[in-house]
Amino acid sequence: MPAPVDPVRRSLMARLSLLGASGITLGTLGGCAMTGGAIDYDAVLSSPWRPNDDRKADARRRPADLLRLAGVRPGMSVLDISAGGGFTTQVMSVAVGERGKVWAQAVKPSPTLIARSKAAPGNIEVLMRPFDDPFPADAPRVDRVTLILSYHDIVNTPTDRMKMNRAMLAALKPGGMLVVMDHSGRPGTGTTETRSLHRIEEGAMRREIEAAGFVFEADSAAWRNPDDPRDMHYNKAVPSSDKFALRFVRPR
Repeated sequence: MPAPVDPVRRSLMARLSLLGASGITLGTLGGCAMTGGAIDYDAVLSSPWRPNDDRKADARRRPADLLRLAGVRPGMSVLDISAGGGFTTQVMSVAVGERGKVWAQAVKPSPTLIARSKAAPGNIEVLMRPFDDPFPADAPRVDRVTLILSYHDIVNTPTDRMKMNRAMLAALKPGGMLVVMDHSGRPGTGTTETRSLHRIEEGAMRREIEAAGFVFEADSAAWRNPDDPRDMHYNKAVPSSDKFALRFVRPR
């Protein structure tokens, strides 16, 4: 008689067929199953709330793939760390819709980010906070945290990254997800080229995040460029830098 299939493993197997077409590879089991039907993220991104300049960057930045990796759904709450000009913040804003909420953290919020927070649909709140204390302890826990193309920059600051990573874990609901993306460094370089080349070794970042209590769940090849030698500043790579995108889960 065959051994019974673990229900969480069965959930994982059911998701493989949905994720494979998007270039997403499931890794270590994370314990947070996606529920509900598939979402047409391309249609979501056609929202009139998005500025035209953002749309022009879509071919390069591939926000639909980011939403697929993050599994963002209407009504969710998202914390966007190091929000910068707010491109990712705006993407999350239209994806969660008027019933959702996006917190945009920045040490010093840019005028562009502040302007986005005042525009429709009115679900963005800007947080001026340090990286290692990015979210109020008394705020409701969130469904997703994103940190896009900035982890290597944070390495170059006095930030206590273990404290930051633990704070991101604490900001999430049990079973909530963290999605990080960055410019790929060469194997063995660790964090030694975050200032010179603005790149970070994927394994080094993953080890730091897992050490805070996160469990790796999946990655995406959507932003990979195998022709990038990863030995030059990321903005000199043609046509673009090789980027890794990883999804972690806060265990239940």
